[in-house]
Amino acid sequence: LVCRGLAEMTRLGLAVGGRAETFSGLSGLGDLVLTATGSLSRNHEFGRQLGAGQSVAGSLPAGGKVVEGAANASTLLKLAQQYQVELPICEAVHQVVHQGLPCADALQHLLERDVPTWE
Repeated sequence: LVCRGLAEMTRLGLAVGGRAETFSGLSGLGDLVLTATGSLSRNHEFGRQLGAGQSVAGSLPAGGKVVEGAANASTLLKLAQQYQVELPICEAVHQVVHQGLPCADALQHLLERDVPTWE
């Protein structure tokens, strides 16, 4: 999942004019790994709670703290459409957070995707 997330970040970043080395360094891969695995990460904690069966509302942190992945999923999908970049993980997050898709179903959809072909 982390590898595929890095691929999504890189595809969108390059499409909007970013540099590949940004995504393979600390500000790309480093931040992704920490966000995905760190116990202090609001994104990680939010996802862990969702995966354990909590509701979206019940998984959000107290005190108005923002879960960036949840808050930005819709915006990222609009940007991806504008640049014609496919972001299946981001789309799955959007469907879970904003459309009520169960986490298990989102994961199943990701696992059942066809292997992409590159020219």
